[in-house]
Amino acid sequence: MITTLLFIAVCFLAFANGANDNFKGVASLYGSGTTSYRRALTWATICTVLGSLCALFLAHALLVKFSGKGVAPDTLIQTIPFMTAVAAGAGLTVILATRLGFPISTTHALLGAIVGSTLAAAPEGINLAALQNNFILPLLLSPLISVLLSIAVYSSLKQVRQVLNIGEDLCVCTENTLTANASIMNNQNTSAALVQNNASNISVGNASDCQQRQAAVLLGFNVERVVNGLHFFSAGTVCFARGLNDTPKIAGLLWLAPNVAVHWVIILIAGVMALGGVLNSRRVAETMSHKITTISHGQGLSANLITAVLVILASKFSLPVSTTHVSVGALFGIGIRNRSVNGGMMLSILAAWVITLPCAAACAAAAYSLINASV
Repeated sequence: MITTLLFIAVCFLAFANGANDNFKGVASLYGSGTTSYRRALTWATICTVLGSLCALFLAHALLVKFSGKGVAPDTLIQTIPFMTAVAAGAGLTVILATRLGFPISTTHALLGAIVGSTLAAAPEGINLAALQNNFILPLLLSPLISVLLSIAVYSSLKQVRQVLNIGEDLCVCTENTLTANASIMNNQNTSAALVQNNASNISVGNASDCQQRQAAVLLGFNVERVVNGLHFFSAGTVCFARGLNDTPKIAGLLWLAPNVAVHWVIILIAGVMALGGVLNSRRVAETMSHKITTISHGQGLSANLITAVLVILASKFSLPVSTTHVSVGALFGIGIRNRSVNGGMMLSILAAWVITLPCAAACAAAAYSLINASV
């Protein structure tokens, strides 16, 4: 019975993680108008699942790190009630933030839940040195590094564009024909109109007309299309890296459960994470895409490159950084660089980050007390 409860709690955490985190890698695609919400979500789901499955081969060390080893006593982390309380506390915190539309860190929630469960079971057993060196420092430093790197990378790319004299044509687009002269209105065979003013050379057409008018070319390639292609690739890389980094953390909660094959656990978590993202991503998607800062194609590409590199390096060196902190930090850096950041929203997100740890700790401590009393 208690093992079944553990599996349910871990699946609940995986669902909450997918709902809160899956869209973060493609938020710049949606926010910059590069693609639609549906298409961005589909791309995010595919790349996240691939990253999760690759965790079978590339991120084994994180399984041990997020089973609680080094922070809580070994005798405690070998108990199923402890693991169940950690999963439940972190899952409750993440799903609450998702419902409110705040992008928070599952890594941060897991850390708080581990601390809360340990305080409820054996408060004298917390290893503060391991907690600081292995968890807190990477979590605090990663968003700061992301902000600084995003400012530097975007500034560099902007200078390169100016040196190469690559600009963007302006084109006014409309989805529907708003006005037309009387002769056009009387023509029953005319469904749309292109109104042209030869004196000012301003035209109105649909989105495809505008795309065809983009004239920035470098070495025979349409720069806009190349940037969009790189933007899609970088967004997919972020989602892949997030799946690679987050899946082992959740799977680590089942590391010591009896008769558990880790590879099947990772496959299960990958599927549940994808389901959570498909069903419940919209509120966090709107926050990440439209409420932090305005995003252009180049800005989104810069933010995604920084996020992907930092998260992949973290997975390589077994550092439990937060994809959320890194991706939001990158967008925040872009907003600072362009003086377009939404200060009120950033303060709200930072407040949610601060509350995450104590909230997860309290939920996990309460869950551990209830589970331990019922066993």
